Amino acid sequence: MTTHPYDALMDITARPKAVFVRGAGSYLWDDGRKRYLDFVQGWAVNCLGHSPAVIAEALAAQANRLLTPSPAFYNEPSLKLAQALVDNSAFDQVFFANSGAEANEGAIKLARKYGSLHRGGAFEIISFEGGFHGRTLATMSASGKKAFEPLFEPKVAGFKKAKLNDIASVEKLINDNTVAVMLEPIQGESGVWPATDQFLQALRALTEAHGLLLIFDEIQTGMGRTGKLFHYEHTGIAPDIMTLGKGIGGGVPLAALLATEHASCFEHGDQGGTFNGNPLMCAAGLAVLEEVGKPDFLKQVAETGLLLESELQKVSARHGLGGVRGRGLLLALDLKLPIAPGIVAQAFEAGVLLNAPQLDTLRFMPALNVSKAEIAEMIDCLDGILTKAGAARRVA
Repeated sequence: MTTHPYDALMDITARPKAVFVRGAGSYLWDDGRKRYLDFVQGWAVNCLGHSPAVIAEALAAQANRLLTPSPAFYNEPSLKLAQALVDNSAFDQVFFANSGAEANEGAIKLARKYGSLHRGGAFEIISFEGGFHGRTLATMSASGKKAFEPLFEPKVAGFKKAKLNDIASVEKLINDNTVAVMLEPIQGESGVWPATDQFLQALRALTEAHGLLLIFDEIQTGMGRTGKLFHYEHTGIAPDIMTLGKGIGGGVPLAALLATEHASCFEHGDQGGTFNGNPLMCAAGLAVLEEVGKPDFLKQVAETGLLLESELQKVSARHGLGGVRGRGLLLALDLKLPIAPGIVAQAFEAGVLLNAPQLDTLRFMPALNVSKAEIAEMIDCLDGILTKAGAARRVA
């Protein structure tokens, strides 16, 4: 084992002492050569698994051609990726960013610009309790995460919180200052709580009736995670603005803000960023989109998601736990008890990486090409931990 300078990094989260040095597909290895099965994948970032050849090759090829000419000039990969996203979505224009929070910040700015131009200066955005949109001051303000409420005051004003799947709670917040409604189709950080398709359809009708923009934060649900390229495709409606991150880069820092022509109202100087749309990251994004867009890829994601959901339901039944929530390969298991952090720690020791977004919830975000054998390996580990701990009543 190598001695590492841990203290040089700011201590902003609890981390195990393991230092990862290599990854391949669904597995990671630390500097002690221990192997881990990864069902977190950087919080749904590594959609094709760790270090996929298609991304490594795209990065290497682009690095030998051009890293960045500055966003003051066009570059080929960003133009190609923007066109591919437009061709495969309901949107007309794309702005590239480096993180999901930056893309969401851009969506907030775009909505407020729209309000200043078309709704008499309207600036308020209705978001949702339990939502999570990032860690900039504006995206923290838009989020409905309780832990954020006392932090970094004063927050950015102009965000009212409705209740997910309660259309009346949205309608009563609309006033002359309202310009948009913003939400995650599936709230990830609060424990994988989906907005129902019916609620999203009602939300689209409500926003259209009031002339408001509808913003989907698909940072976690986009790029095939739920079995469609974008989650909104499950619903039969489309938002005016959508943000992408995490999986779009397959492991590199890339995000995107997409908008319809109607909502695209930035003027020169309104938006920018030194590294935004640089060819190196966009080359990776193109490689990801080409893989996810292959025939039968998304069908396989949907089928694998149903398998994982079924296996988790069996674990729940055996141990008297709660339900399974989510869609595709973004799922959560309700443990009904505040034991999730302990299970995550035990799984880590056993060489399996899991995530506990809440004390009573496990979240599963494997690579989109995770195999049946890898699902079985994770389920065996989880089942063994629950059995050994006697965490809940065994009924089968």
